[in-house]
Amino acid sequence: MLPAPLEERDSTSRLGPGRKRRGFGILVAACAVAVAGCGGGERQDEGEPEGEFPVEVVAAEFAPKQRLAQTSELTLAIANVGDEALPDLAITVFTEANDDAAEADATTDSEGEAIPEEQLDEAVDEALREELEEQDASEDEGSAGEDETTGTEGEQELPVAEGAFYVISRQEGLAVPSRPVWILEQGFPRVAGTEAGPAPPGELSGAGGAEAAQSNTFAFGELAPNETREVVFRVTPVQPGTYTVHYRVAAGLQGNAVAVNQDGSVPEGEFVVQISDVPPQTRVDDAGNVVPIRPGDIIGEAGTAEQKRELGQ
Repeated sequence: MLPAPLEERDSTSRLGPGRKRRGFGILVAACAVAVAGCGGGERQDEGEPEGEFPVEVVAAEFAPKQRLAQTSELTLAIANVGDEALPDLAITVFTEANDDAAEADATTDSEGEAIPEEQLDEAVDEALREELEEQDASEDEGSAGEDETTGTEGEQELPVAEGAFYVISRQEGLAVPSRPVWILEQGFPRVAGTEAGPAPPGELSGAGGAEAAQSNTFAFGELAPNETREVVFRVTPVQPGTYTVHYRVAAGLQGNAVAVNQDGSVPEGEFVVQISDVPPQTRVDDAGNVVPIRPGDIIGEAGTAEQKRELGQ
């Protein structure tokens, strides 16, 4: 069990239903619709109980400043504060590029080459126009009443990037527009304190306690009353810029069981993360491990083990 709701240290996570939600939808009922559409058999959502299940996000952490190729962990701790078991704890994650990342994306062509300076302003303006058109289209679809994808009233459209930590590139001519911002390490996400299972044939590591229902949604099983489960996403940034990572908690994958905060709002939040393209400063320690350079480290000839002991390092 984690302690009572703790502060979001080293994090810019923002909770609450009042923030603007663009292009965010929980990938739950789509699974049921897809299976039911295959014809015949028992409905896949018949075994999932209907109703609202109170939860609380008691921890949400992700470093707000990161560097390329420097691994970080996004952690979420979800508590079941109701009297009934949560049928299937599910978490949906998707990523949006903020203005600086979007502008940087617009300064390269489909082959990744820099656009000539005399054409740059026009390219950036075109990218911003496309973004505004996409936002207007999303708002129009959201105001149409019942969401066509999830079948629930008031839901927004599903994330379009194929991956929790991917964004849609605005470069022209791309056959696959989804581009990674972070690489999710194999065996993650997983429940904190657990190890990855056996690796499937041809893969380096197995799953770590999460079942991927969709590319953006991960299920972690039943959550008993008064139980808290902490999940970890270990990622490595591969694209500089500023990005917003959104998350939402669900009580099941079929759409019948709905997770809510104690005030009835949707349990969701976001992290705003700035990724620097300046490589981390590292050194090799006495054991041969690559470690960050910290203030006070002695490097070079003055950095022998004996001299470090004299300084109490």
